[in-house]
Amino acid sequence: MARQEDKKKRKNCSLCADKVTSIDYKDAAKLKRYLSFVLGVLFVAIAYNVFISPNKMVPGGVSGIAIVLNNLFGLDNSLVILIINIFLVITSFILLGKEKTKATILGSLLFPVFVKLTEYSNVWLQIDISQKLLAAIFGGMLHGFGLGLIFKAGFTIGGTDIVNQIISKYAKTSMGKAMLISDGSIILASGFFFGINSMLYSIIILYIMSLMSDKVVLGISDNKVFYIITDRDEEIKTYIMDYLKHGVTIFDVKSGYKNKNDNVLMTVLPTKDYYRLREGIKEIDKNAFFIVTDSYEVFGGE
Repeated sequence: MARQEDKKKRKNCSLCADKVTSIDYKDAAKLKRYLSFVLGVLFVAIAYNVFISPNKMVPGGVSGIAIVLNNLFGLDNSLVILIINIFLVITSFILLGKEKTKATILGSLLFPVFVKLTEYSNVWLQIDISQKLLAAIFGGMLHGFGLGLIFKAGFTIGGTDIVNQIISKYAKTSMGKAMLISDGSIILASGFFFGINSMLYSIIILYIMSLMSDKVVLGISDNKVFYIITDRDEEIKTYIMDYLKHGVTIFDVKSGYKNKNDNVLMTVLPTKDYYRLREGIKEIDKNAFFIVTDSYEVFGGE
């Protein structure tokens, strides 16, 4: 009896330990997510105050509207962003519902606070970039890096993200077109107020921001995925497995063009082996059809 009770206690203790470990892991993941979000907002605010706003560049969004109003009427950037964001959050609750609004509330309130706190960051950091091209490049990189951290954590900083969702829903258009309408209008307005040069630099910032945020969210692609259709699939499979030392997955598909069954070879390999496989395929079967895409993450396998 005593032994059975000891076994039960040990089992219960083991279950408790597993439960505690699971809770600790979830708490750590949640903490990491929020830290990533706060750090991202900080980077965006610093980029805004150090590189973007002083050079009158307007890369769309509510922060771009704030730059225009600040230069026209002397209004405080952070206050303008806060007021517009609060209005947009309320509008989002009414038009989009609670679920779609939740992820924007925290960022909508925190971003203008960080803009105010980092208002003199160019003085603290002793950075004075009067060369607009450098400001556009480094501002776009830092801003995009911060946005990537925010998006990866599952948040946004509100602003025209809300406007884009509303336009997309009620105008029955895609998010990409909605973004083009909202941000494009703000950038065009900046050209009217600050000149064509400022507008062109704003476009450079927007492009770099987009690239950088995607790199942070998706990561840097270290691998390539090949999809190969060939009449000499056994030879190419052997080349990949025996010469390049990579695995191959074979799909049985039906060709719409030829109206017959085909095999598709799929393999994932490091970017350094891309050229060797491409040339190997051409050498084995010059009529082979293949597609190459980026692979950002690979899990499993040996």
